[in-house]
Amino acid sequence: MAVTKTTVYLTPADYRRLKALARASGRPTAALVREAVAEYAQRHSPGARARSVGAGRSGRGDVAERAEELLRGLGRRR
Repeated sequence: MAVTKTTVYLTPADYRRLKALARASGRPTAALVREAVAEYAQRHSPGARARSVGAGRSGRGDVAERAEELLRGLGRRR
């Protein structure tokens, strides 16, 4: 894989989190940064399909209109 070297400035907190993730996954920090950039670029590319709860296939056309009704009581203990 050909790569181009670049410089990225991170806050100290973000750098610590990145190092901790790298340690936990046993991967180099550079690999995590490349993966994150690739995912971000893919997600924000022109024509990228948005993912959302509304993209499901319930077969119902009224889910958006009934959202409040369908979510009523969610998170309450019975």
